[in-house]
Amino acid sequence: MSSNKKRQSLLQMGLFLGIVVFVNILANARLGNFALYRTVDLTEEKRFTLTEGTKNLLRELDEVVYVKVLLDGKLPAELKRLRASTIDILDDFRGMSALVDYDFENPLEGKTEQVNARMEQLSKEGMSPMSFTVVKGAQRDDTPVFPYAIVNYKGRNFSVNLMENQDPTLSSEVVLNNAVSLLEYKLANAIQKLQQVTKPSVLFTQGHGEIIETERADFERSLRKFCNTGTIVLDSVPYINPEISALVVAKPLAAFSEKDKFKIDQYVMNGGKILWLLDMVRMDKDSLFSHPEYIPGDYQLNVEDLLFRYGVRIQPNLVLDLQCSPIFVVTGKQGERQQRQPIAFPYHILTVSNADHPVSKSVAPVNMLFASTIDTAVRTKTPVKKSVLLTTTPRTRLQYLPVRLSLDFLRYIDPVKFDKGPQVLAVALEGTFPSMYENRITTEMQSGLAQLGQTYKSVSTPTRQIVVADGDVAKNKYLKTRDQVIPLGYNEVENFFYANKEFLQNAVEYLLDQNGIIAARGKEVRLRMLDTTRAQGEKSWWQFVNIVFPLLILGIFGSIYGWWRKRRYAGVEKV
Repeated sequence: MSSNKKRQSLLQMGLFLGIVVFVNILANARLGNFALYRTVDLTEEKRFTLTEGTKNLLRELDEVVYVKVLLDGKLPAELKRLRASTIDILDDFRGMSALVDYDFENPLEGKTEQVNARMEQLSKEGMSPMSFTVVKGAQRDDTPVFPYAIVNYKGRNFSVNLMENQDPTLSSEVVLNNAVSLLEYKLANAIQKLQQVTKPSVLFTQGHGEIIETERADFERSLRKFCNTGTIVLDSVPYINPEISALVVAKPLAAFSEKDKFKIDQYVMNGGKILWLLDMVRMDKDSLFSHPEYIPGDYQLNVEDLLFRYGVRIQPNLVLDLQCSPIFVVTGKQGERQQRQPIAFPYHILTVSNADHPVSKSVAPVNMLFASTIDTAVRTKTPVKKSVLLTTTPRTRLQYLPVRLSLDFLRYIDPVKFDKGPQVLAVALEGTFPSMYENRITTEMQSGLAQLGQTYKSVSTPTRQIVVADGDVAKNKYLKTRDQVIPLGYNEVENFFYANKEFLQNAVEYLLDQNGIIAARGKEVRLRMLDTTRAQGEKSWWQFVNIVFPLLILGIFGSIYGWWRKRRYAGVEKV
């Protein structure tokens, strides 16, 4: 009888082990490009579920995508989590396509000469190291780390900064969480860019006093990584070719003619996309500082009715915010040298980003100079979705034209007067837009279109626009004497870079996105921080639950099992 029981037990154990082995084999098996298993994502924010755009991208791969991640070796704790999250994302990618492969590399491993050569090569390719502090007991070591991934497809490489676009004012936990949230987008976006046979074209309008090439050099340089750039003089072309992927209207100073507006309108009607960077108030720091009193005017750009038709109105005002960047103010002279003092300048706003939109999610503050507010409560004839991208803080003040300005207010800033609440500074528009020239098109306009083989459209195909109530947001400083471009968003007082370039780059990528990859940028991995106060107060209870309670359960189970065995085998023992 005992031998039968032993044989039965061995068979049961063998069957159990066989099932375990079979499940593991099945979990790693594939059918073509697809894994036979599927995970169940039970997280509220669906952090382990790829977006549809990413899935479609991976399904359409026709050659191997190889990802080399430079996160290996001795890493700080926060980067170990980033490394683990990167593995999870790449495993998800590989689960969608067998043509995805990856490996990890420590660029600091090897002989000194090899490491130095490798670091120099990475730096030439735009991958600069970040310094992280590794704590070992009482020792603190500052270690250079390369938080990059190099994506290779069809012999071409695209480098991805896994820690890019992070706000340094945030805690390390939040910064890391933002980096984890953006992993899918950054890697999928890199693959998409490598798949492009021809780069999209982004043109800057000219002919209305827009910022010149040297003033937009840094912004344009960042765009050239994934698209072709150039200029278009609206007055010199009969129409705007719908094949142009996007237009950038960057800080015009002169009015648009009706002909130019009609060209823009029909470009939008044919699915064209526009990034508007507009100043409505004629205001700058030099004007304010060179006059005891200054009365700013407006630019009269003659595009206000066009934007109104599309669903927004830029107000003729200036917005001030207590959350602002500093400037240098001359306070006197010491000999021949000027004495300068940094002072907070409420006209130079540090924006608040909308975390729910892919353009502005995880974007650090953008520095806007003499910005105006945007009214989004404008009805449109067709459905237009309006998404706020950037706002002020609640501590704001508004100055409507006409207004008399002087520097005296800097000496007597009263925080109580900054009570106007959050103000909208940038908006994304998406949908079908109505033409401004419906029921207004002239015979001349119609005949002009007919000569070009074009027909007038009163409603657009689905498209996108972004409106930013500040033209200086895209303007970098240029030192003519040195022929040197100062990076966009740089503040010399703080020696700090604001996120102007990152925001504008995201805006253009949003306009150009055709496959829905940008949706991955809106994914959120929520940071659920431990409530230390509550944890300390409930410490004893949870110690009881985790230590004493399991022992009690085990004791009760043992007692019941012993009682059951006595009853079960009492008759057998008597026999």
